[in-house]
Amino acid sequence: MGLGSNIGDTEENLNEAVARLEKYEGIEPEAWSEIYRTEPQGMKDQDWFTNQVVRFDVDPELWSPHGFLSTLLAVEGQMGRKRGEPNAPRVIDIDLLTFGDETIDAGSFLQVPHPRMKERAFVLCPLKDLNPNFVFPDGEDLSATLEKIDFRIEGNKIYQD
Repeated sequence: MGLGSNIGDTEENLNEAVARLEKYEGIEPEAWSEIYRTEPQGMKDQDWFTNQVVRFDVDPELWSPHGFLSTLLAVEGQMGRKRGEPNAPRVIDIDLLTFGDETIDAGSFLQVPHPRMKERAFVLCPLKDLNPNFVFPDGEDLSATLEKIDFRIEGNKIYQD
């Protein structure tokens, strides 16, 4: 899962989202990336984002990808996420990046792997913390994907136009 926030106590927002999810049976956080500060994309006139990737162990007997995504969206709503304009400020953003090795295209509701994750250094850099050998379903590895995008990283700050 990719987590992001740029309203309020952003690190606490990420922690709260994980805490809310782990209250559900069959959803256990396993590993956390470093926390990154990310230059906003699209709408530049807003606070920087705090981003992190968290790997969850999700019991496939209890959770389908659709059900898990619905739960992520419910947690966003509980935390005050207002949907609307893309790239706008948000208290929390939770993206389902992958669901095991599955590839799913269920239209606009669910696409796994996340359809824009290969374009986003704020997803790929934290993902590399957790799994430097990650390979996309198309066979491209994470390092090759990162080489294709224009970004720079300075400490825990990610800049990407």
